[in-house]
Amino acid sequence: MLKSAMWSCRLLLQRGTPLVSPRAAGSPASLVCCIRTVKTTTWFEEHLTEDNQEYMRKSMAEEIRRQTTEKLNPLKDEPWQRHEWTEGSRRVGLVAVKLGMAPIWTKTGERHVVTMLQVQDCHVLKYLSKEEFDGHTAALMVGGKNVSPFQRSEEDMEIFRNAGVPPKQKVTTFKVSDNAIIKPGTPLYAAHFRPGQYVDVTAKSIGKGFQGVMKRYGFKGQPATHGQTKTHRRPGASGPGGDPAKVFKGKKMPGMMGNIFITTSGLKIWRVNTKYNVLYVNGSVPGHRNCLLKVRDSVLPTRSSTLLNPPFPTYFAEEEGDLDEDLYDENLFVHTEPSLTLT
Repeated sequence: MLKSAMWSCRLLLQRGTPLVSPRAAGSPASLVCCIRTVKTTTWFEEHLTEDNQEYMRKSMAEEIRRQTTEKLNPLKDEPWQRHEWTEGSRRVGLVAVKLGMAPIWTKTGERHVVTMLQVQDCHVLKYLSKEEFDGHTAALMVGGKNVSPFQRSEEDMEIFRNAGVPPKQKVTTFKVSDNAIIKPGTPLYAAHFRPGQYVDVTAKSIGKGFQGVMKRYGFKGQPATHGQTKTHRRPGASGPGGDPAKVFKGKKMPGMMGNIFITTSGLKIWRVNTKYNVLYVNGSVPGHRNCLLKVRDSVLPTRSSTLLNPPFPTYFAEEEGDLDEDLYDENLFVHTEPSLTLT
């Protein structure tokens, strides 16, 4: 009971805003003001001194350092055998963050809209054999975007410790062929993909709550006049009739909209920024801004063989050397280059 009272009191005190009584606002003498400034959402720091807070920050940093740098990195061991790219090989994908959208122009003057996807702290975590995964294909577990170890369970932390990488916010798996296996602990960059290639992007769509059939499925609706009463946005008869005497499963009816995983296939990569690890993907992708999504080679038969001999099994910065800061598609107009040349 005491704990609930404390939380209710805490909710009444807004962050850094004064609570002023409307009756007392007219007279300065009877002005009632209560200001509470919350610097952090961490509850335990409110009862610690500055020295204790500094000690907690240092101890947490040392704990993270002990789990990552001081542990034996698996990449220091014997490297795994690598194979050449062949037709039908299936590479690993990336975990990226959706930054936003921007316009681009081609050399012929056509305007396109691209979505910027940034690859942040992406590492290979674990190799799953055919027996461990599904019995048909092998898979690689990949994580992206570092987070605090307190946000992950002890079972997940064991995977990160074995890979020698910091804890990740999103962990997912990618099916790979037997010749595209990568050693755990290997970092993945945006240069894994190249301009002109087509990719598939998977993310959870924006949730829109419980919606009707007009918004959910694009129904036309019923007439607004001529005796219609409270049926303007209704779906109408569901059509069970007397013969089936039931409503078939999958009938388009009101329900929850969004908040499901959607895959957008066959998106062209126009530009790759190797300095900040940003992919410029054609069109829109599902998910809200700053959401985490999966990017992998397209499985469409007309788009899968658009780039012959890609970086296989991935791009290794230590061995392949430094690339240009920006890689552009051959048809993309670059604003830093002159648009007119005089002879």
